[in-house]
Amino acid sequence: MSKAVARAVAAALIGVACTAVMAQPREGDEPSHYLPATGFDLLAVLPPAPRPDDARGKADRAIFRQTRRFVGSPRWAMATNDVKLGEADMARDFSCALGIALTPQNAPATMRLIDGAGSDTARGSGIAKRYYKRQRPYLIDRGPTCQPASELKGSYDYPSGHTTAGWTWAMLLAEIAPDRAAPILARGRAFGESRIVCGVHNASAVEAGRLSATVTLTAVSQNPAFQRDLAAARAEVDALRRNPATPRPDPALCQREAALVAQPIF
Repeated sequence: MSKAVARAVAAALIGVACTAVMAQPREGDEPSHYLPATGFDLLAVLPPAPRPDDARGKADRAIFRQTRRFVGSPRWAMATNDVKLGEADMARDFSCALGIALTPQNAPATMRLIDGAGSDTARGSGIAKRYYKRQRPYLIDRGPTCQPASELKGSYDYPSGHTTAGWTWAMLLAEIAPDRAAPILARGRAFGESRIVCGVHNASAVEAGRLSATVTLTAVSQNPAFQRDLAAARAEVDALRRNPATPRPDPALCQREAALVAQPIF
């Protein structure tokens, strides 16, 4: 290959890479699904993001330093697992709480509901992130994290998007299987706390992520399309739970997970 051709190929590859990076949606650019794009003002509901040296900011900084003790522990391993937000990962993470092995393949209607509502909740929390532009805790105080900082470059702390996603799953699954609401919501709470253990979100950002998901789902709850999709997901999960052939998660694994969910982190 001549030098001229090599330079042309290299330039083309760089151009493709740059285009791919530019094409990645920013937080808050997720498409609206059940909610109109201008249908709900989350910023009017969330409290303002703390500053590093106000009372809430000081509490966040103390919690970040205290929770570095989890490095290398089973709870740290759980927090590392909870970094993953793929459908299959999230379905697996809530399977013990739900009592069946939930997968995208055996519960497509449930995935459609969560994907649609999750787009609405992610949009709201992303807009708030870009509005407040609050630094993540490891940029204020030094300390190890369970997720590489390179994966979080350009993303802000408040509110926590992971927490918003986890609490969206928890609230919807609790609606679908209300008799399992306690373990489902406990797992959703622990999913958010994993971001504190991981060192990539402040405690106030996790609280804000739960609030963000809760109020956005409240806003969509009477949407007729949402109600239809919720009914379909409930029927689907009910059928799976009644079917003796539906796989169940490993009891020993669920026992270990329940102990970690119940473990206080503060």
